[in-house]
Amino acid sequence: MSSNTVPQQDNPLLDFSDLPRFGEIQPAHVTPALDVLLAAANAAVDRASAPDTPAAWADIVEPVERATEPLSRAWGVIGHLNAVADTPELRAAYGENLPRVTEFWSSVGQNLALYEKYKAIAASPEFSTLTTERKKILENALRDFRLSGAELPEDRKPRFAELQERQAALSKAFSDHVLDATNAYAYLATTEGELAGLPDDVAEAAREAAQRDGKEGWKFTLHFPSYFPVMQYAENRAMREAMYRAYVTRASELGALYGNGKADWDNTANLADQLKLRREEAQMLGYNNFAEVSLAPKMAESPAQVVAFLEDLAKRARPFADQDWKELREFAAAELGMAEMQPWDVAFAGERLRQKRYSFSENEVKQYFPEDSVLKGLFKVTETLFGVSIRRDQAATWHRDVRFFRVENKDGSLVAQFYLDLYAREGKRGGAWMDDARSRHKRTEGGVQTPVAYLTCNFSAPVGGKPACFTHDEVITLFHEFGHGLHHMLTRVDELGVSGINGVEWDAVELPSQFMENFCWEWDVLTDMSSHVEMGATLPRELFDKMLAAKNFQSGLGTLRQIVFSMFDMILHVDFDPAAQQSANDLAREINERFHVIPQASFSRWPNTFSHIFAGGYAAGYYSYKWAEVLSADAYAAFEEAAKAASGSVLDAATGTRYRREILEVGGSRPAMESFKAFRGREPQIDALLRHSGMTANAAH
Repeated sequence: MSSNTVPQQDNPLLDFSDLPRFGEIQPAHVTPALDVLLAAANAAVDRASAPDTPAAWADIVEPVERATEPLSRAWGVIGHLNAVADTPELRAAYGENLPRVTEFWSSVGQNLALYEKYKAIAASPEFSTLTTERKKILENALRDFRLSGAELPEDRKPRFAELQERQAALSKAFSDHVLDATNAYAYLATTEGELAGLPDDVAEAAREAAQRDGKEGWKFTLHFPSYFPVMQYAENRAMREAMYRAYVTRASELGALYGNGKADWDNTANLADQLKLRREEAQMLGYNNFAEVSLAPKMAESPAQVVAFLEDLAKRARPFADQDWKELREFAAAELGMAEMQPWDVAFAGERLRQKRYSFSENEVKQYFPEDSVLKGLFKVTETLFGVSIRRDQAATWHRDVRFFRVENKDGSLVAQFYLDLYAREGKRGGAWMDDARSRHKRTEGGVQTPVAYLTCNFSAPVGGKPACFTHDEVITLFHEFGHGLHHMLTRVDELGVSGINGVEWDAVELPSQFMENFCWEWDVLTDMSSHVEMGATLPRELFDKMLAAKNFQSGLGTLRQIVFSMFDMILHVDFDPAAQQSANDLAREINERFHVIPQASFSRWPNTFSHIFAGGYAAGYYSYKWAEVLSADAYAAFEEAAKAASGSVLDAATGTRYRREILEVGGSRPAMESFKAFRGREPQIDALLRHSGMTANAAH
């Protein structure tokens, strides 16, 4: 496709005057836009690298940043659409251009002449005159040049670039296979009896899904809002088993056997190839393993430190998990007639035990959280703590269900904007995430570019003419992603490289997201954001007390599950040999046996869908969730202490202002540990996390 296909002035991907023109972007725009943007970016890099260009901030860093920012923004829009509005044409355009974009960034990272210019700026008298933010950008850039292979001998650089391109292609294919396998499976229930135990809204959504396919009955899929309620509530054990087997074998050699795929969607070879390439990359850079490469820009100092952290947490959680598992097995045997629980029984038995012990079901709670009430509550928390206001705004979007909002200061001035895409649908990859549409920075022509975020979830859409209602877990997920959004949107840093989430250590980036989750367990917050979908009543105190009592239900099991994921990821990237006899799935089983109390199904192939580490940038970084939980729980404890001291609410505006100033506003302009200490006045402690998880010596069980 040549750059003449679409006239430049007509290409919406080349318009950076304001927000993306989502209503107009077509797959045919992708290649021509990148022709223009890559040419401009390459020209700027060439000029900056030229021998006669002075080694000064204004001649090197600024022009390169100015030319690469539009490229990043346009490619970000294309990548976002690929994730939320997948079509064969868009997927092809994205796949065709991924190698070009990867090659460009690899070439910049390996550009020795450019690296020497950055080093010269750092060694020059100008360095001492730079702001703290600019110094941090330079330090990060020098580290990234080294990690990108800039110091490699010239004859080794093509191979290193090849590794980056191959990894990018494999990562995309991994993600595509997971989505395709998820989309491929359907369980069609044909009798009312098969629906026993399922909530009405889940059954109604399944009926509408079948109707869309022109079929009688109820269609259930492997998309989470359809799959998980079946695991949790369906009394039909055969249905649970069929769907469980299909879910845990997606994108594996067993997919065809369980009705979820084709042989060429099997990710077994893909993940082994990615591990081999990562290993080679680490060796080329002089590291012992890829985990060391991954940790170079993170807070954690070494793989050994991460493993020790996870082992310590596992040891603390184990007694609670043992007790959880014993209780669940005894309950299933005595009350459900399951002498031996199978993997597809665990969520079902857990939900039944929760209902018996605490006398409520998640579905009962869900009726109190219609979408509009939840959003109102989320916005009120944000407005109270951080001194901003949030209101609806207008913008072109990629789907009719997407909404757009603006964040303003009290004087009405614009701080940021965000898109909210809440519902699961075909062509949208699973999970929940925040991504940046553009970052805050000071424009060269004057004025500040305000940040814009994408907030994406996969909740159940409204059915049967009623508003969408969210489970309490989904409410927590929304608060989590909004925490990421606030980190991106409330920054006050004007330098692109360290504004918002840019430049923040990966294992600290979950702090603001996990911090926000805590508010979902506060009575005064929930009363403000609950309203029964039919009766309008707020959440009853009695039900809240039961939820609170059940908050740490099976938290020992939940903690060990996360430790299995984190430990598998770390060991996979430290001393696992993908060329040896043991497969990644063998390692997963071994780790599960060592750290978990629930046996893993022999046919489970969960590593084949572990998109976080094979398609999402978390390689040797999944531990970040637990690491950052220590930080976020301790940060939240400051609000609890303020509430206790004043006998008031955790929505303490003074503490919120301090948190905004020391954590959110500074972005990546200083090390995360410094930001944490500036807010908390000391280093983080694990006590708050253990207390919040109910894993302390005197915790009631």
